[in-house]
Amino acid sequence: MTAASAHFDEAQGVLIASGAWQADAASALPKLAGKSVRILDGAGVTRLDTNGAWLLLAVARPQASDPMPELRGFQPRHLAMFKLVAQHSAATTAHPEPRSEGMLALIGRGSLVMGGHVVGLLDFVGRLAIELMALLPRPERWRWREFGAQVRTVFVGAIPIVIGMLFLLGVVFAYLLGDQAQQYGANIFVVDGLLLAILREISPVIVAVLVAGRTGAAITAQIGTMKVTEEIDAIATLGLSPLAVLVIPRILALLLALPLLVFIGDIAGMAGGMLVTQQQLGISYSMFMDRVVDVLDLKTLLVGLGKAPVFAMFIALIACRMGLSVSRDARSVGAHTTSTVVQSLVAIIILNAIFAVMFVKFGI
Repeated sequence: MTAASAHFDEAQGVLIASGAWQADAASALPKLAGKSVRILDGAGVTRLDTNGAWLLLAVARPQASDPMPELRGFQPRHLAMFKLVAQHSAATTAHPEPRSEGMLALIGRGSLVMGGHVVGLLDFVGRLAIELMALLPRPERWRWREFGAQVRTVFVGAIPIVIGMLFLLGVVFAYLLGDQAQQYGANIFVVDGLLLAILREISPVIVAVLVAGRTGAAITAQIGTMKVTEEIDAIATLGLSPLAVLVIPRILALLLALPLLVFIGDIAGMAGGMLVTQQQLGISYSMFMDRVVDVLDLKTLLVGLGKAPVFAMFIALIACRMGLSVSRDARSVGAHTTSTVVQSLVAIIILNAIFAVMFVKFGI
Protein backbone atom coordinates (compact mmCIF):
# COMPACT_ATOMS: atom_id res chain seq x y z
CA MET A 1 0.00 0.00 0.00
CA THR A 2 1.49 3.29 -1.15
CA ALA A 3 2.10 5.80 1.63
CA ALA A 4 0.19 9.05 1.53
CA SER A 5 1.95 12.05 0.03
CA ALA A 6 0.92 15.53 -1.08
CA HIS A 7 2.56 18.59 -2.62
CA PHE A 8 1.27 22.03 -3.51
CA ASP A 9 1.63 23.65 -6.95
CA GLU A 10 1.65 27.31 -5.94
CA ALA A 11 1.51 28.59 -9.51
CA GLN A 12 -1.80 26.89 -10.26
CA GLY A 13 -3.12 26.63 -6.69
CA VAL A 14 -3.37 22.84 -6.96
CA LEU A 15 -2.92 20.45 -4.02
CA ILE A 16 -1.93 17.07 -5.49
CA ALA A 17 -2.54 14.06 -3.23
CA SER A 18 -1.57 10.44 -3.81
CA GLY A 19 -1.33 7.17 -1.90
CA ALA A 20 -3.49 5.88 0.94
CA TRP A 21 -5.11 8.69 2.92
CA GLN A 22 -6.13 7.58 6.38
CA ALA A 23 -5.83 8.90 9.95
CA ASP A 24 -2.03 8.37 10.04
CA ALA A 25 -1.51 10.51 6.91
CA ALA A 26 -1.48 13.85 8.74
CA SER A 27 2.33 14.08 8.54
CA ALA A 28 2.15 14.08 4.73
CA LEU A 29 0.22 17.36 4.60
CA PRO A 30 2.24 20.36 3.38
CA LYS A 31 2.28 23.69 5.21
CA LEU A 32 -0.11 26.02 3.41
CA ALA A 33 -0.41 28.96 5.80
CA GLY A 34 -1.71 31.98 3.92
CA LYS A 35 -2.04 30.07 0.63
CA SER A 36 -5.26 29.39 -1.26
CA VAL A 37 -6.09 25.94 -2.62
CA ARG A 38 -8.33 26.21 -5.68
CA ILE A 39 -8.06 22.61 -6.94
CA LEU A 40 -7.67 19.36 -5.02
CA ASP A 41 -6.23 16.70 -7.33
CA GLY A 42 -6.74 13.10 -6.21
CA ALA A 43 -5.89 11.14 -9.35
CA GLY A 44 -3.15 9.33 -7.46
CA VAL A 45 -5.20 8.54 -4.34
CA THR A 46 -5.49 4.77 -3.93
CA ARG A 47 -7.38 4.62 -0.66
CA LEU A 48 -9.49 7.15 1.21
CA ASP A 49 -11.54 7.00 4.40
CA THR A 50 -13.37 9.70 6.36
CA ASN A 51 -10.24 10.61 8.34
CA GLY A 52 -8.20 11.13 5.18
CA ALA A 53 -10.99 13.13 3.52
CA TRP A 54 -11.26 15.36 6.58
CA LEU A 55 -7.47 15.94 6.63
CA LEU A 56 -7.42 16.99 2.97
CA LEU A 57 -10.44 19.24 3.36
CA ALA A 58 -9.04 20.81 6.52
CA VAL A 59 -5.81 21.85 4.81
CA ALA A 60 -7.55 22.92 1.57
CA ARG A 61 -10.33 24.80 3.37
CA PRO A 62 -9.15 25.89 6.86
CA GLN A 63 -12.32 27.87 7.60
CA ALA A 64 -15.87 26.63 7.13
CA SER A 65 -16.64 29.88 5.29
CA ASP A 66 -13.88 29.27 2.71
CA PRO A 67 -15.04 28.13 -0.75
CA MET A 68 -15.01 24.43 -1.50
CA PRO A 69 -12.01 23.58 -3.75
CA GLU A 70 -12.58 21.88 -7.10
CA LEU A 71 -12.19 18.12 -6.74
CA ARG A 72 -10.31 16.70 -9.73
CA GLY A 73 -9.34 13.14 -10.66
CA PHE A 74 -10.96 11.41 -7.68
CA GLN A 75 -12.70 8.09 -8.07
CA PRO A 76 -16.52 8.20 -7.71
CA ARG A 77 -16.47 6.51 -4.32
CA HIS A 78 -13.88 9.00 -3.10
CA LEU A 79 -16.01 11.90 -4.31
CA ALA A 80 -18.96 10.51 -2.33
CA MET A 81 -16.73 10.30 0.74
CA PHE A 82 -15.72 13.95 0.31
CA LYS A 83 -19.33 15.08 -0.01
CA LEU A 84 -20.30 13.19 3.16
CA VAL A 85 -17.42 14.63 5.18
CA ALA A 86 -18.01 18.16 3.86
CA GLN A 87 -21.70 17.97 4.74
CA HIS A 88 -21.14 16.84 8.33
CA SER A 89 -18.19 19.16 8.82
CA ALA A 90 -20.33 22.13 7.87
CA ALA A 91 -23.04 21.04 10.32
CA THR A 92 -20.63 20.72 13.24
CA THR A 93 -18.79 23.98 12.62
CA ALA A 94 -21.91 26.08 12.10
CA HIS A 95 -22.43 28.55 14.93
CA PRO A 96 -25.88 30.11 15.25
CA GLU A 97 -25.90 33.85 15.55
CA PRO A 98 -26.54 34.95 19.13
CA ARG A 99 -29.97 36.41 19.64
CA SER A 100 -30.54 39.20 22.08
CA GLU A 101 -33.75 38.63 24.03
CA GLY A 102 -35.93 41.54 24.95
CA MET A 103 -37.45 42.19 28.33
CA LEU A 104 -40.76 40.56 27.39
CA ALA A 105 -38.95 37.40 26.24
CA LEU A 106 -37.01 37.20 29.51
CA ILE A 107 -40.19 37.71 31.53
CA GLY A 108 -41.96 35.04 29.50
CA ARG A 109 -39.13 32.57 29.93
CA GLY A 110 -39.02 33.21 33.66
CA SER A 111 -42.79 32.80 33.91
CA LEU A 112 -42.60 29.45 32.12
CA VAL A 113 -39.89 28.25 34.51
CA MET A 114 -41.89 29.39 37.53
CA GLY A 115 -45.04 27.78 36.16
CA GLY A 116 -43.16 24.53 35.64
CA HIS A 117 -42.02 24.57 39.27
CA VAL A 118 -45.57 25.21 40.50
CA VAL A 119 -47.03 22.41 38.37
CA GLY A 120 -44.26 20.03 39.44
CA LEU A 121 -44.84 20.88 43.10
CA LEU A 122 -48.59 20.28 42.79
CA ASP A 123 -47.94 16.93 41.09
CA PHE A 124 -45.54 15.99 43.88
CA VAL A 125 -48.07 16.98 46.55
CA GLY A 126 -50.69 14.79 44.86
CA ARG A 127 -48.44 11.75 44.78
CA LEU A 128 -47.42 12.38 48.38
CA ALA A 129 -51.07 12.58 49.48
CA ILE A 130 -51.79 9.22 47.84
CA GLU A 131 -48.81 7.70 49.63
CA LEU A 132 -49.95 9.12 52.97
CA MET A 133 -53.44 7.70 52.50
CA ALA A 134 -51.88 4.29 51.90
CA LEU A 135 -49.69 4.59 55.02
CA LEU A 136 -52.30 5.82 57.49
CA PRO A 137 -53.95 2.41 58.11
CA ARG A 138 -50.52 0.74 58.34
CA PRO A 139 -48.50 2.34 61.16
CA GLU A 140 -45.96 -0.49 61.05
CA ARG A 141 -44.75 0.81 57.67
CA TRP A 142 -43.82 4.25 59.04
CA ARG A 143 -40.07 4.81 59.19
CA TRP A 144 -39.81 5.91 62.81
CA ARG A 145 -36.06 5.32 63.05
CA GLU A 146 -35.45 7.51 60.00
CA PHE A 147 -37.81 10.11 61.46
CA GLY A 148 -35.78 10.18 64.70
CA ALA A 149 -32.51 10.50 62.80
CA GLN A 150 -33.89 13.40 60.76
CA VAL A 151 -35.19 15.19 63.88
CA ARG A 152 -31.74 14.91 65.42
CA THR A 153 -30.12 16.29 62.28
CA VAL A 154 -32.64 19.07 61.60
CA PHE A 155 -33.34 20.18 65.17
CA VAL A 156 -30.36 19.43 67.39
CA GLY A 157 -27.78 20.41 64.78
CA ALA A 158 -29.48 23.75 64.11
CA ILE A 159 -29.84 24.91 67.74
CA PRO A 160 -26.39 26.61 68.06
CA ILE A 161 -26.69 28.63 64.85
CA VAL A 162 -30.29 29.65 65.65
CA ILE A 163 -29.33 30.81 69.15
CA GLY A 164 -26.30 32.72 67.88
CA MET A 165 -28.13 34.39 65.00
CA LEU A 166 -31.25 35.42 66.92
CA PHE A 167 -29.23 36.59 69.94
CA LEU A 168 -27.21 38.94 67.72
CA LEU A 169 -30.31 40.13 65.90
CA GLY A 170 -31.93 40.87 69.27
CA VAL A 171 -28.84 42.85 70.26
CA VAL A 172 -28.85 44.86 67.02
CA PHE A 173 -32.59 45.53 66.99
CA ALA A 174 -32.70 46.56 70.67
CA TYR A 175 -29.71 48.85 70.20
CA LEU A 176 -31.20 50.62 67.17
CA LEU A 177 -34.65 50.90 68.77
CA GLY A 178 -33.18 52.07 72.07
CA ASP A 179 -31.10 54.74 70.37
CA GLN A 180 -34.29 56.30 69.02
CA ALA A 181 -36.37 55.75 72.17
CA GLN A 182 -33.84 57.59 74.33
CA GLN A 183 -34.54 60.83 72.46
CA TYR A 184 -38.17 60.79 73.64
CA GLY A 185 -37.73 59.26 77.09
CA ALA A 186 -39.60 56.11 76.06
CA ASN A 187 -36.96 53.62 77.13
CA ILE A 188 -39.37 51.08 78.58
CA PHE A 189 -41.29 50.82 75.30
CA VAL A 190 -38.22 49.30 73.68
CA VAL A 191 -39.30 46.04 75.32
CA ASP A 192 -42.70 46.27 73.61
CA GLY A 193 -41.19 46.82 70.16
CA LEU A 194 -38.58 44.14 70.67
CA LEU A 195 -41.15 41.51 71.67
CA LEU A 196 -43.44 42.37 68.77
CA ALA A 197 -40.64 42.27 66.17
CA ILE A 198 -38.83 39.18 67.43
CA LEU A 199 -41.85 37.00 68.12
CA ARG A 200 -44.01 37.91 65.11
CA GLU A 201 -41.53 38.49 62.29
CA ILE A 202 -37.80 38.21 62.92
CA SER A 203 -37.61 34.82 64.62
CA PRO A 204 -39.93 32.80 62.32
CA VAL A 205 -38.56 34.31 59.11
CA ILE A 206 -34.87 34.14 60.05
CA VAL A 207 -35.16 30.59 61.40
CA ALA A 208 -36.99 29.51 58.24
CA VAL A 209 -34.27 31.09 56.08
CA LEU A 210 -31.56 29.33 58.09
CA VAL A 211 -33.34 25.98 57.84
CA ALA A 212 -33.90 26.44 54.10
CA GLY A 213 -30.21 27.13 53.51
CA ARG A 214 -28.96 24.47 55.88
CA THR A 215 -31.48 21.61 55.92
CA GLY A 216 -33.32 22.18 52.63
CA ALA A 217 -30.09 22.18 50.64
CA ALA A 218 -28.85 19.11 52.53
CA ILE A 219 -32.06 17.17 51.81
CA THR A 220 -31.85 17.91 48.08
CA ALA A 221 -28.18 16.96 47.97
CA GLN A 222 -28.77 13.71 49.89
CA ILE A 223 -31.72 12.53 47.82
CA GLY A 224 -30.11 13.73 44.58
CA THR A 225 -26.90 11.83 45.35
CA MET A 226 -28.92 8.72 46.14
CA LYS A 227 -30.58 9.02 42.75
CA VAL A 228 -27.23 9.44 40.97
CA THR A 229 -25.85 6.35 42.73
CA GLU A 230 -29.09 4.43 41.93
CA GLU A 231 -29.94 3.87 45.61
CA ILE A 232 -33.49 5.10 44.98
CA ASP A 233 -33.84 2.52 42.21
CA ALA A 234 -32.67 -0.12 44.67
CA ILE A 235 -35.32 1.00 47.17
CA ALA A 236 -38.02 0.67 44.52
CA THR A 237 -36.64 -2.73 43.47
CA LEU A 238 -37.09 -3.96 47.05
CA GLY A 239 -40.79 -3.10 46.78
CA LEU A 240 -40.54 -0.01 48.99
CA SER A 241 -41.80 3.46 48.18
CA PRO A 242 -39.12 6.19 48.00
CA LEU A 243 -41.73 8.66 49.21
CA ALA A 244 -42.39 6.60 52.35
CA VAL A 245 -38.72 5.87 53.01
CA LEU A 246 -37.11 9.22 52.16
CA VAL A 247 -39.68 12.01 51.87
CA ILE A 248 -42.29 11.57 54.60
CA PRO A 249 -39.80 11.22 57.51
CA ARG A 250 -38.04 14.41 56.41
CA ILE A 251 -41.29 16.35 56.09
CA LEU A 252 -42.47 15.26 59.54
CA ALA A 253 -39.07 16.08 61.04
CA LEU A 254 -39.17 19.61 59.64
CA LEU A 255 -42.78 20.08 60.79
CA LEU A 256 -41.72 19.18 64.32
CA ALA A 257 -38.34 20.90 64.41
CA LEU A 258 -39.10 24.32 62.92
CA PRO A 259 -41.65 25.49 65.55
CA LEU A 260 -39.27 24.36 68.30
CA LEU A 261 -36.41 26.25 66.67
CA VAL A 262 -38.59 29.36 66.35
CA PHE A 263 -39.40 29.16 70.06
CA ILE A 264 -35.71 28.83 70.91
CA GLY A 265 -35.03 31.78 68.61
CA ASP A 266 -37.65 33.84 70.45
CA ILE A 267 -35.87 33.22 73.76
CA ALA A 268 -32.43 33.96 72.28
CA GLY A 269 -33.66 37.20 70.67
CA MET A 270 -35.22 38.40 73.91
CA ALA A 271 -32.00 37.52 75.76
CA GLY A 272 -29.97 39.63 73.35
CA GLY A 273 -32.41 42.51 73.69
CA MET A 274 -32.38 42.21 77.49
CA LEU A 275 -28.60 42.49 77.53
CA VAL A 276 -28.60 45.66 75.42
CA THR A 277 -31.44 47.38 77.28
CA GLN A 278 -29.65 46.78 80.58
CA GLN A 279 -26.38 48.22 79.31
CA GLN A 280 -27.72 51.03 77.12
CA LEU A 281 -31.01 52.08 78.72
CA GLY A 282 -30.52 51.08 82.34
CA ILE A 283 -33.47 48.67 82.30
CA SER A 284 -32.65 45.92 84.78
CA TYR A 285 -33.30 42.29 84.04
CA SER A 286 -36.15 42.13 86.55
CA MET A 287 -37.75 45.26 85.09
CA PHE A 288 -37.41 43.80 81.60
CA MET A 289 -39.12 40.56 82.64
CA ASP A 290 -41.89 42.44 84.46
CA ARG A 291 -42.56 44.41 81.28
CA VAL A 292 -42.57 41.19 79.27
CA VAL A 293 -45.20 39.70 81.59
CA ASP A 294 -47.32 42.86 81.32
CA VAL A 295 -47.28 43.31 77.54
CA LEU A 296 -46.70 39.84 76.13
CA ASP A 297 -49.86 38.67 74.44
CA LEU A 298 -50.32 34.97 73.79
CA LYS A 299 -51.59 35.91 70.33
CA THR A 300 -48.23 37.50 69.48
CA LEU A 301 -46.39 34.30 70.41
CA LEU A 302 -48.80 32.04 68.54
CA VAL A 303 -48.64 34.14 65.38
CA GLY A 304 -44.90 33.52 65.04
CA LEU A 305 -45.15 29.86 66.00
CA GLY A 306 -48.09 29.36 63.63
CA LYS A 307 -46.04 30.49 60.65
CA ALA A 308 -43.35 27.89 61.33
CA PRO A 309 -45.23 24.73 60.22
CA VAL A 310 -46.29 26.42 56.98
CA PHE A 311 -42.71 27.46 56.23
CA ALA A 312 -41.52 23.96 57.16
CA MET A 313 -44.01 22.27 54.84
CA PHE A 314 -42.97 24.35 51.82
CA ILE A 315 -39.25 23.95 52.52
CA ALA A 316 -39.61 20.18 52.86
CA LEU A 317 -41.78 19.79 49.75
CA ILE A 318 -39.46 21.89 47.61
CA ALA A 319 -36.31 20.19 48.88
CA CYS A 320 -37.62 16.63 48.45
CA ARG A 321 -39.12 17.30 45.02
CA MET A 322 -35.93 18.87 43.71
CA GLY A 323 -33.90 15.96 45.08
CA LEU A 324 -36.08 13.42 43.29
CA SER A 325 -35.91 15.51 40.09
CA VAL A 326 -32.11 15.28 39.85
CA SER A 327 -30.80 13.68 36.67
CA ARG A 328 -27.96 11.18 36.82
CA ASP A 329 -24.98 13.54 36.89
CA ALA A 330 -23.14 15.54 39.56
CA ARG A 331 -23.81 18.91 37.92
CA SER A 332 -27.55 18.36 38.26
CA VAL A 333 -27.16 17.78 42.00
CA GLY A 334 -25.51 21.17 42.43
CA ALA A 335 -28.02 22.97 40.22
CA HIS A 336 -31.03 21.45 42.00
CA THR A 337 -29.53 22.20 45.42
CA THR A 338 -29.12 25.85 44.48
CA SER A 339 -32.65 25.91 43.06
CA THR A 340 -33.99 24.50 46.33
CA VAL A 341 -32.51 27.35 48.35
CA VAL A 342 -33.76 30.01 45.92
CA GLN A 343 -37.28 28.56 45.70
CA SER A 344 -37.49 28.16 49.47
CA LEU A 345 -36.42 31.76 50.13
CA VAL A 346 -38.93 33.08 47.59
CA ALA A 347 -41.67 30.92 49.13
CA ILE A 348 -40.84 32.16 52.65
CA ILE A 349 -40.97 35.81 51.59
CA ILE A 350 -44.24 35.39 49.69
CA LEU A 351 -45.88 33.40 52.50
CA ASN A 352 -44.76 35.92 55.11
CA ALA A 353 -46.23 38.77 53.05
CA ILE A 354 -49.52 36.85 52.73
CA PHE A 355 -49.57 36.26 56.49
CA ALA A 356 -48.93 39.95 57.19
CA VAL A 357 -51.82 41.06 54.98
CA MET A 358 -54.16 38.43 56.41
CA PHE A 359 -53.33 39.25 60.03
CA VAL A 360 -53.89 42.96 59.47
CA LYS A 361 -57.14 42.30 57.65
CA PHE A 362 -58.49 40.06 60.43
CA GLY A 363 -57.12 42.23 63.22
CA ILE A 364 -54.76 39.57 64.58
